[in-house]
Amino acid sequence: MTWFVLFVAGLFEIAWAIGLKYTEGFTRLWPTVATVAAMAVSLGLLGIAMRTIPVGTAYAVWTGIGTVGTVILGIFLFGESATGLRLLCVALILAGILGLKLVD
Repeated sequence: MTWFVLFVAGLFEIAWAIGLKYTEGFTRLWPTVATVAAMAVSLGLLGIAMRTIPVGTAYAVWTGIGTVGTVILGIFLFGESATGLRLLCVALILAGILGLKLVD
Protein backbone atom coordinates (compact mmCIF):
# COMPACT_ATOMS: atom_id res chain seq x y z
CA MET A 1 0.00 0.00 0.00
CA THR A 2 2.85 2.41 0.78
CA TRP A 3 4.24 2.05 -2.72
CA PHE A 4 0.82 2.92 -4.12
CA VAL A 5 0.76 6.05 -1.94
CA LEU A 6 4.20 6.97 -3.28
CA PHE A 7 3.01 6.40 -6.85
CA VAL A 8 0.01 8.69 -6.31
CA ALA A 9 2.34 11.29 -4.76
CA GLY A 10 4.38 11.11 -7.97
CA LEU A 11 1.25 11.64 -10.07
CA PHE A 12 0.46 14.76 -8.08
CA GLU A 13 4.03 15.92 -8.63
CA ILE A 14 3.41 15.65 -12.36
CA ALA A 15 0.20 17.65 -11.90
CA TRP A 16 1.89 20.52 -10.12
CA ALA A 17 4.88 20.58 -12.45
CA ILE A 18 2.59 20.85 -15.46
CA GLY A 19 0.34 23.21 -13.53
CA LEU A 20 3.22 25.63 -13.09
CA LYS A 21 3.18 26.20 -16.84
CA TYR A 22 -0.51 27.11 -16.74
CA THR A 23 -0.12 29.55 -13.82
CA GLU A 24 1.90 31.85 -16.09
CA GLY A 25 4.18 32.85 -13.23
CA PHE A 26 1.39 32.59 -10.63
CA THR A 27 -0.59 35.32 -12.39
CA ARG A 28 -3.67 33.17 -13.12
CA LEU A 29 -5.78 32.45 -10.04
CA TRP A 30 -7.37 29.03 -10.67
CA PRO A 31 -4.35 27.34 -12.20
CA THR A 32 -2.33 28.69 -9.26
CA VAL A 33 -4.85 27.34 -6.72
CA ALA A 34 -4.88 23.93 -8.41
CA THR A 35 -1.08 23.85 -8.62
CA VAL A 36 -0.59 24.75 -4.95
CA ALA A 37 -3.20 22.14 -3.95
CA ALA A 38 -1.40 19.49 -6.04
CA MET A 39 1.88 20.48 -4.36
CA ALA A 40 0.36 20.04 -0.91
CA VAL A 41 -1.16 16.65 -1.73
CA SER A 42 2.04 15.44 -3.38
CA LEU A 43 4.25 16.43 -0.45
CA GLY A 44 1.75 15.08 2.08
CA LEU A 45 1.60 11.69 0.38
CA LEU A 46 5.39 11.63 0.03
CA GLY A 47 5.66 12.20 3.78
CA ILE A 48 3.27 9.32 4.45
CA ALA A 49 5.24 7.02 2.15
CA MET A 50 8.47 7.92 3.93
CA ARG A 51 7.12 6.40 7.12
CA THR A 52 8.10 2.96 5.79
CA ILE A 53 10.10 3.48 2.58
CA PRO A 54 13.68 4.72 3.08
CA VAL A 55 14.00 8.45 2.45
CA GLY A 56 16.52 8.11 -0.39
CA THR A 57 14.44 5.53 -2.19
CA ALA A 58 11.14 7.36 -1.69
CA TYR A 59 12.53 10.70 -2.84
CA ALA A 60 14.27 9.21 -5.88
CA VAL A 61 11.16 7.32 -6.95
CA TRP A 62 8.92 10.36 -6.35
CA THR A 63 11.11 12.66 -8.41
CA GLY A 64 11.59 9.99 -11.06
CA ILE A 65 7.85 9.54 -11.51
CA GLY A 66 7.47 13.30 -11.67
CA THR A 67 10.29 13.67 -14.17
CA VAL A 68 9.14 10.94 -16.51
CA GLY A 69 5.51 12.04 -16.41
CA THR A 70 6.36 15.70 -16.89
CA VAL A 71 8.61 14.97 -19.86
CA ILE A 72 5.95 12.79 -21.51
CA LEU A 73 3.19 15.35 -20.94
CA GLY A 74 5.51 18.13 -22.13
CA ILE A 75 5.89 16.26 -25.40
CA PHE A 76 2.14 15.80 -25.85
CA LEU A 77 0.82 19.07 -24.40
CA PHE A 78 3.50 21.57 -25.35
CA GLY A 79 5.14 20.02 -28.41
CA GLU A 80 8.50 19.54 -26.71
CA SER A 81 11.07 17.47 -28.58
CA ALA A 82 10.82 13.69 -28.59
CA THR A 83 14.22 12.76 -29.97
CA GLY A 84 15.51 9.25 -29.59
CA LEU A 85 18.21 10.34 -27.17
CA ARG A 86 15.70 12.18 -24.99
CA LEU A 87 13.40 9.16 -24.89
CA LEU A 88 16.37 6.91 -24.08
CA CYS A 89 17.14 9.13 -21.09
CA VAL A 90 13.53 8.83 -19.94
CA ALA A 91 13.80 5.05 -20.28
CA LEU A 92 16.93 5.10 -18.11
CA ILE A 93 15.08 7.05 -15.42
CA LEU A 94 12.26 4.48 -15.58
CA ALA A 95 14.80 1.68 -15.24
CA GLY A 96 16.19 3.39 -12.14
CA ILE A 97 12.74 3.71 -10.60
CA LEU A 98 12.00 0.04 -11.23
CA GLY A 99 15.41 -0.94 -9.90
CA LEU A 100 14.85 0.96 -6.65
CA LYS A 101 11.46 -0.69 -6.25
CA LEU A 102 12.92 -4.16 -6.82
CA VAL A 103 15.77 -3.78 -4.32
CA ASP A 104 13.61 -2.36 -1.53
